[in-house]
Amino acid sequence: MTSTLKQFKARAMARAEVRKAYDELTDEFAFLDEVLKARTEAGLTQAEVAARAGTTQSAIARLESPTSSHSPSVATLQRYAQALGYRVEIRLVKERGLTSRSSGRAEKRSRSLPASRRRAA
Repeated sequence: MTSTLKQFKARAMARAEVRKAYDELTDEFAFLDEVLKARTEAGLTQAEVAARAGTTQSAIARLESPTSSHSPSVATLQRYAQALGYRVEIRLVKERGLTSRSSGRAEKRSRSLPASRRRAA
């Protein structure tokens, strides 16, 4: 019997260690999907993006590769995005269930200050 990709994935994901490794890569693959989608929508080749960004085609290939151990700098990502007509937006997103002792103290301190001395949120 031939196994389909969906069946293979379902069997693999049933294994705890595979599920954990897969989940750890979710954000990285989501980023790569955005990068490749942007270049596809721009209708440019890696070489064309490289020329616009002032780098080499191989540098663009590394940036777009899921197997690369290279972590591009923010400046590199900005040049890549500009070459495609985009801009880079970086956000910190609070993890569910994690708490910070300092955030509670800052909130209490803020409440104890007169309204004229509190920073606008």
